[in-house]
Amino acid sequence: MKLREGLSALSKSSPYAVTTDLRADFPELDVLKEYLFVETEIERVFKNRMQSLEPDQILFLCGSSGDGKSEILTRYKHQFSESIDFHLDATHSFRPKKTAVDTLNDVFSKYKRNNRPLAVGINIGMLGNYAEEGSEEHDDIRQTIKQFLDTKKAEQNNCFFLDFESFPKFDLSADVRTSDFLKQLLTKVTANTDENPIFRMYQQELDSGDTILCANYQLLSITKVQDILIDLLLKARLEKDQFITARSLLDFIYILLAGPGYLFDNLFNDSDNELGMKIADFDPCALRSKNLDLFILQRQLELPSEEFEQFSHDLREYGIKYDGEKVTKYSLVRLFYLIKDLDFSNNFHHKFRQDFNDHLIENYANFWNLNSNYEGGKTEKAILKSFYKNVVLASINRYANRNASNLHKDEFFISAHDSWQLTAELELSADYASIKESDVNKIGYFNAYIKVADKQLEPIPININLLDLMYRIVRGYRPNKHDKNTVVLLDEIVDQIVEVANASSILYLHTSNSRIKLKEVDEDDIEVSGL
Repeated sequence: MKLREGLSALSKSSPYAVTTDLRADFPELDVLKEYLFVETEIERVFKNRMQSLEPDQILFLCGSSGDGKSEILTRYKHQFSESIDFHLDATHSFRPKKTAVDTLNDVFSKYKRNNRPLAVGINIGMLGNYAEEGSEEHDDIRQTIKQFLDTKKAEQNNCFFLDFESFPKFDLSADVRTSDFLKQLLTKVTANTDENPIFRMYQQELDSGDTILCANYQLLSITKVQDILIDLLLKARLEKDQFITARSLLDFIYILLAGPGYLFDNLFNDSDNELGMKIADFDPCALRSKNLDLFILQRQLELPSEEFEQFSHDLREYGIKYDGEKVTKYSLVRLFYLIKDLDFSNNFHHKFRQDFNDHLIENYANFWNLNSNYEGGKTEKAILKSFYKNVVLASINRYANRNASNLHKDEFFISAHDSWQLTAELELSADYASIKESDVNKIGYFNAYIKVADKQLEPIPININLLDLMYRIVRGYRPNKHDKNTVVLLDEIVDQIVEVANASSILYLHTSNSRIKLKEVDEDDIEVSGL
């Protein structure tokens, strides 16, 4: 089998994109897909739960479309079908005159009659639909589902819920941010062993001459290139809120290898893959720096450079030939980014490594760890104190006072009345006790906890985009309409602060050249000073 044909099994358009009992068998591709199997944490938990499932219990495997529910359920249906009933896809009815909700009603009725445990694969959206629209006969199940959706607790009455969202594919808790699942999958795809069907096809392809496809496979086999890809996928997860499903990931690998160009162009060019569409927004060609602009200009003018010529010549080791057409100057910028941490040739590409530096993810991972795992230690408290003071509290103060730049840092703008500004002096501080008690452990955000004049505010969910905005505000940036999705979080924080400020017994009125203090002595008496 040709390499391109074998890789097509990874494509979302392949009949192998979804595992069902109805799909025709293709023995060679079955071997490939079985080889690529990587057991995830959610599957290990699912398997353990299946082995102890009681007759009156239901196990829901829930998540998003394409995340691998069908793969897991099909695998264990073959193993447990004699003792457990399975409903693989609760999104469909499989009967023209019945809805998916009708079918679930039938499934639950059969479950209650048979007194056998039940395993159900279901999307979160469909779970909510059934909770609202399911039969009154199964009100007990509907109420249990509602409790899960409200609390996200995996065990509810006689039901167990395993949600893919609770088993993130990325790990931010280690010293090095990584993804065991992605790493294992990429390692399997590129393993230099006869056990790897893809590698065997690649070796045959070397003789027949699809040079670009072979070059892409060589590039993907480089560990440091895989690390960059994992970083980009993490960036898409955090900045674009893009969930990574098994199906979309396999299709993404297919596009990288078998797309129309070299891997570094396939990575950032438009595609119909949901991961690729998000990663295209991180194209290094969009970066502006003196270094990169000068390189583009030099290639545009075809200026001689022995250093570049040597590097360009050595690229042929990977089957990459700079010709200005198939591989353009912009292609090279993408390649420099992809191999920025790799020693190669004369390391000409290292000239641009600093231009690709992005500390936002690193900072986010550090503060996510500090907030999620805070235990009150002296060192970690000192780091958290600096973060809250110089980033969180400073940005909130600057944003709250964006229309009153004359105010000092402990004073907060409340409202404007003609040429007068009403303000209050408030002390903002981190709430370390609440940070220590926090049990939020989702990589998409961490909760910041703030007290205003000893009043605890609602937890502030800081995602990577809000953290980025906070950094920029501290540096003097003024948010605009393009930040509206993130600014709404800051507006909610400021509204809470203004509510506390309005209840203050001391307020101030500012105008261009005066400051009046208003102090509430009792309900009917206000003391005015500063006139």
